[in-house]
Formats: sequence, C-alpha cells, structure tokens
Amino acid sequence: MMNRAAEGERAPEQRKREKRDVHGWIVLDKPIGMTSTHAVNMVKRLFAAKRAGHAGTLDPLASGLLPIALGEATKTVPFVMEGRKVYRFTVRWGEERDTDDAEGRITATSGQRPSLQAIRSFIPRFTGAIEQVPPRFSAIKVEGERAYDLARDGEVVELEPRTVTIHRLELIDMPDRDHGVFAAECGKGAYVRALARDLGRALNCLGHVVSLRRTAVGPFNESTATSLEGLQQIEAGRSEPSLLMPVEAGLADLPELRVSASDAGRLARGQPVLLRGRDAPRLEGWVSVSAQGALIALAEVDKGELRPRRVFNLARS
Repeated sequence: MMNRAAEGERAPEQRKREKRDVHGWIVLDKPIGMTSTHAVNMVKRLFAAKRAGHAGTLDPLASGLLPIALGEATKTVPFVMEGRKVYRFTVRWGEERDTDDAEGRITATSGQRPSLQAIRSFIPRFTGAIEQVPPRFSAIKVEGERAYDLARDGEVVELEPRTVTIHRLELIDMPDRDHGVFAAECGKGAYVRALARDLGRALNCLGHVVSLRRTAVGPFNESTATSLEGLQQIEAGRSEPSLLMPVEAGLADLPELRVSASDAGRLARGQPVLLRGRDAPRLEGWVSVSAQGALIALAEVDKGELRPRRVFNLARS
C-alpha cells in the first residue's frame, strides 16, 4: 500500500496533468523552425486546456502570427480563417524548387533576373481573383491523403487550380538582383509560395520563397501577439494570464447583436428568436450574440429570425 508521503509527492504531478476548461485566444508569434501542430500542443499543455486548435497553418520555414484557440474559442476558428491574411516575404530569383521554398530540392534554374519595372508591370496580373495551383507540398487532401505526404513518398501530385483572391501585392524592396521583398494581403486558401513560383515563371526567371512572415490574420495583428519566450514563462497550474484574449476577440469582424436575458435563454436552448418591433436591427447573415456582457451564440439572421448555429458554454472549472 502507498504511504501518505508517497501520495503527497505524486499529488502535484497529478494535478499538472488535469485538464481544465480554458476558453480564449493566444496569438503566438511563431518562430522559424516550429510546426503549427507543435505550437498548438505546447500552448494546450501550458494552459492544461482540454481543447485547442489553430486558425491557419504556418509552415516551419515561416514566422509570425498563429492564432491558437482554446476551449469554446475553437467554435470561432472558421470566422478567423475567413479573414484576410497579411504577409511579408522574400523571393529568391533564378531557382525553382519542388516545395516552392528554400527547404526543397532545386528543379530548374535560370540566369535571367527581373528588373524593377518588369516586376511592377506583372504585379497587376497577380492581384484580384486569380487562378492558383497550390504547392505540391501542401496540406490539401488528395483522395484522403495530404498532398505533402504523397509528395514526400515520391508520388506525382497533380493539384487542380483554384480561384483565390489577392487583395494587395506590393514590391517593397530589391536588396540585390537575386531577391525581391514583397507584401501581400490574401484571402482564404491563397498560398504565398505559389504566388512566388508563378511570379517567377511569368517573369521568365523562376523563383521561390526564402523567408516568410505573417503579420495579420483576420482581427489579429502583431500588436496582439505574444512571443514564445512569453509563453514559456507561464507556470503549469497558474491562473490564466492577461495574454489570453477572450473568445469574442476572434469575432471582431462580425456584427454584434445584443439580446435580452429571456431571448438569450431561448438561443442557449437552440431555439430561434424573432427580431420584432420598430427598433429591431436590420441584419442578414452571421452575427455574434451577447446578453448582459456575455457571449451567448453565433447565429444567422434570416428574414427577421435569429437562428442559433453555435452556442457557447463559457463556464470555467
């Protein structure tokens, strides 16, 4: 039988393993070399959270904003992912690689180098709604398998072009003839690596990404981010620090609708609510719903009816 001293020695270790209901957002400034999965697992462990997810993968080569959702915030991930993303990236001219970044194998070379004028003249072709073939080494599924897994196994991966939106593409520096530094604002599903590859092909000089940083995702920007060093200072079991942003931070781009306590009760039970009266808001589509300062639900407004789609339970253990 285990004595009381042994029990006492193990109790703190057992408490560390207990999972908690933690709800909110951590916007990690992910360093180069870390995978997005590793980052999520690290944050989940540090907060002893039961659930965690992220809003948009960042490649190990890339740094910058990786929004990580904990608990009920995972219900808002799709809305963050729908938001625009801003990147700063450097293209190395003269080489194309199988991964479209510096980690890959060289597949073609060119002695041509683009002029400043040539780059600027081609940029309009890569803004707005464009057709883009994703990189072979991407997380897109092909018959149930990730494209990057198939590519690593040596299989020929043929991905179909997709329509993506590039809201802004700007050349911001040319440090030398071999490199161009760009800023891009992209919609959902756009790949910066593919953008660099296609721009290099259009300029007849080839190219691949050698550095990439994401500076904004939806409502989150660098001012809301915390460093890896900041996270590592969190002690297991400590109460949630101020760097944990509320669940509704991920919904900043959605219209907010306040309802009465009685209507909040109906929505929490999954029942629709009619928006009546002269002062009823004239809204359509998705809204975040709150009552008495608390987030209640994500709902859709259709013909004056508020229909709950995701209900929040933000009670903490």
